[in-house]
Amino acid sequence: MIELLAGPYGPLVIFCLRFVDVSLGTMRFLLVTRGQRLPAALIGFVEILIWITAAGAAIQNLSSPLHLVGYAGGFSFGTWSGVWLEERLALGTATVQAFCGEGDSEVVGALRALGIGVTKSVGEGLDGPVQVISAVVQRQALPRVIKTIETVDPDAFITVYDARVRRGWLPKVRRK
Repeated sequence: MIELLAGPYGPLVIFCLRFVDVSLGTMRFLLVTRGQRLPAALIGFVEILIWITAAGAAIQNLSSPLHLVGYAGGFSFGTWSGVWLEERLALGTATVQAFCGEGDSEVVGALRALGIGVTKSVGEGLDGPVQVISAVVQRQALPRVIKTIETVDPDAFITVYDARVRRGWLPKVRRK
């Protein structure tokens, strides 16, 4: 293994190792922030084994600029791919809030037709009263929920933030 990492293919192997370990590290961090301890710990174990190998190879070849570029490039692309992968997996839940004017009833009805529990309250915006519509949904359902809100009320102001659900249940969003 040492010969492979020190040889002409070493920078490419180091790049690939860093790409994988940083992608895993990004996923691990995001799982930790969502309270997913066991998957985060298992990913961390694999991540650090890969990191030790890549870092050791880069340190042993400090005189080779290509090895250092492979290490840094793998880190950079690994960060990008970790975020991309997490977006595709869409793990966890999110709270969606829509601040609506006149079309609030239709937005509530459209979301409830998807099987989403919606809470509606009254608020005061810059230009007067608004209806605040809140829903906690699986992150995988976010694109459909946002599209539904925007279709019914194109002027709605929408915010989305991560949520950690302690009690209750979240149904799957029904397809039409």
